[in-house]
Amino acid sequence: MASNLEVDIQKPARFAARQPILTASEEVVGYKLLFRTDIQNFFPSVDHDVATRGVIDMSSLVGLNTLCNGHLAFIVSTRDILLGEYIELLPPDKAVAEIEDRVLPDSAIVQACERLKSDGYKIALGNFKDDDPRENLVGVADFIKIDIKHTPLEVVSKLIGRLGSRDCHFIAEKVETREDFEFAKRMGFHEFEGYFFRKPELMRARGVQTNRTVFLRLLAMVSKPELDWKEVEETIKTDPMIYLRLLRYLNSAIFGLRGEIRSVSQALTFLGESEIRRWSRLIGMLELSQNRPSDLALAALVRARFGELIGKEARHGDTDLFQVGLLSVMDAILEIPMREVLEGLPLDTESKTLLLENKGPLLPIYNLILAVEAGVWPAIASFSKQLGLQEEFIAQCHWNAMEWAQTIIGGF
Repeated sequence: MASNLEVDIQKPARFAARQPILTASEEVVGYKLLFRTDIQNFFPSVDHDVATRGVIDMSSLVGLNTLCNGHLAFIVSTRDILLGEYIELLPPDKAVAEIEDRVLPDSAIVQACERLKSDGYKIALGNFKDDDPRENLVGVADFIKIDIKHTPLEVVSKLIGRLGSRDCHFIAEKVETREDFEFAKRMGFHEFEGYFFRKPELMRARGVQTNRTVFLRLLAMVSKPELDWKEVEETIKTDPMIYLRLLRYLNSAIFGLRGEIRSVSQALTFLGESEIRRWSRLIGMLELSQNRPSDLALAALVRARFGELIGKEARHGDTDLFQVGLLSVMDAILEIPMREVLEGLPLDTESKTLLLENKGPLLPIYNLILAVEAGVWPAIASFSKQLGLQEEFIAQCHWNAMEWAQTIIGGF
């Protein structure tokens, strides 16, 4: 579903803006992602940790490839963000931790940066100055950003001269005019960021706010000495957004995943116990909400459970019909095209063919799900016959699916 910039107070939206970072030939190499609270394109007066969590929240839902067109994403990183390991919710081949100048680079921060580097992430030092206290981080930095508007010319020259031999790129910040751009090129900068190229573009994804109860339940489960795998699986399956985050996390280059994920159980097995505990704690701290799920989330749960139930009788290969039902509504929930929802997710071919092209061996089952949802009785009879299912069985499955979904929603 295409994005709509009209504000709907009934459906919480996530916003971010992106400021392009370009080469001397004006080719995009990345975007600095900026937090926004609404469609007004200015930086809000919010805590820096809250702002960065907002950016990571949207990135983990929509995906950095969608937000940044496959380029690098520069994420402003505070002390708490670095020590809380939130950056590691994002793919290391795309995310750059931009350490702000207020971060005290003590031993804990140095260790966090070294861990990020060893995991394949890039490091940027934002607003670097002469006698900068983050000097001990220069050795792990891939990018050093200098504000050319507020840094004296002799200091800029000194910094580039002193640090230029290191294996890192210099980015000129606050490039606002053609003169700024030409000046920065002469000074030896490699990349450039500022309003001269483009004002920050607003990006939005519509979302349901996941209920606090789900996260609290999940956090409680992973805090137990013995992990109940089935209990964790069932809890994740009750919330569409948690499940989407899990799939995106699995696609992170951290795991080097090759192949398809056909079920929640398979995803959890692939992660392993320690990583499940870690991911659950990170995602739980990232987004805790007290709002009720929307009707779209309810629809996703009904479709998912109904597909799972009829799959006991209908032939569908190895595809997880719960997963198909859940993802089938995600484009409407996030208000982005389905292709962007599925981009990079480790799904089986049959699921992708159905959700993207509305065809393939799963289409009769999906058509039945839609017909039952819409109450189109002639179509229900036709698809039931095609699948060899009794209409009474279908009716019972749908009733059970609605009862299950309402029980979950009502429990919140």
